Amino acid sequence: MTGRPVRTGKGGSQASAGDLLELVRSGRAVTRGALQQATGLSRATVGQRLDRLFRAGWLREGAGGPVDSPLGGRPAITLEFDDAHAVVLAADLDTRHARAALLTLGGEILAERSGTLVLEDGPEAVLAELGRWFAELPAKTGHRAQDVCGIGLAVPGPVDSGTGRVVQPPMMPGWDGYDIRGRLSRAFTEHTGAPAVPVLVDNDANLMAYGEQRTAHPGCSAFVLVKVSTGIGAGVVVDGSIYRGTDGGAGDIGHIRVGADALCRCGSRGCLAAVASGGAVARRLAEAGVPAASGSDVRHLLAAGHPEAAALAREAGRRVGDVLATVVTLLNPGVLMIAGDLAGTPFLTGVRELLYQRALPRSTAHLDVVTSRLGERAGLVGAGALVVEHLYAPDRVEERLVALGV
Repeated sequence: MTGRPVRTGKGGSQASAGDLLELVRSGRAVTRGALQQATGLSRATVGQRLDRLFRAGWLREGAGGPVDSPLGGRPAITLEFDDAHAVVLAADLDTRHARAALLTLGGEILAERSGTLVLEDGPEAVLAELGRWFAELPAKTGHRAQDVCGIGLAVPGPVDSGTGRVVQPPMMPGWDGYDIRGRLSRAFTEHTGAPAVPVLVDNDANLMAYGEQRTAHPGCSAFVLVKVSTGIGAGVVVDGSIYRGTDGGAGDIGHIRVGADALCRCGSRGCLAAVASGGAVARRLAEAGVPAASGSDVRHLLAAGHPEAAALAREAGRRVGDVLATVVTLLNPGVLMIAGDLAGTPFLTGVRELLYQRALPRSTAHLDVVTSRLGERAGLVGAGALVVEHLYAPDRVEERLVALGV
């Protein structure tokens, strides 16, 4: 979790209960004394703020920590965020396949389901079915649907984060501008009888990057993940936050023109995705007589050591590496992660060949080029984390505490 400035009573508004919760969750202050020092609040005021969080069930006392006073005395009681007081639902949609999961507030996956969901069937059908999946997951772990505090959804298209609506998504026909948040919230309620909960929607590469950075590279201040599956997209995390650009279009590298003539699903010619995605590799394999219709088919062929699939994946990696040389020079990330159907040795080899050849040496001197740690669960973990950070942000905490009457 990233640290934001703590609002204190010195020249600004007093630190709220939400601010104290953030200090505890981030580990920056985990005792009453440390909270007093961090905020400038009195002992009594800190106690009052904490009491609200305890009554909400969001905080608990842990083991004794270091003694607060240099004069000695009892060990200070530590404070912990109680990540068992609620759960989160998350789903990751691909063009023909989906995964859904129930997660703790700390990001642990408790139950999971995957299966065929075809985006071309349209948002009504897909989100209704997803609501049915969500209704099944809590019971698998002994939870009630009422324990769910929010839903996160990853989709393969650009998303306006303010509205949660996808904007001109090439791989999601019929979804442009659709009210995903409202329909998924209703589907959850229809199939569970539980009250409506907040729904957050973001691009799949963004959420994969968010999940991977928080889980495996929390100290990396500039992190880039490139997903190469049916299409190609990138997620960028800077200082612990997703970088989305002005209207959610950041990271859409699959539609950078690379000089080829291939027709892309977006309607343009020469896009990177048209020549170097899993779908593009599958098309070339099919033309050569090798049964392949999607990026997942290519993944299976690569796992089996198919020589032609490996050669085409390496060529695709070189194409992507050429574009990533510019990305790396511009952003100077500490970690560049390759994920998705093509994220294996042949593709990674091709990326490295062109990336290090074309990028400025200074931009790659401290760059780690790695593959996914979370694999197919990255989007689920990122979607869950997005919901938690939204619900437990300081201002949102105040709203929720008031709604709970504490």
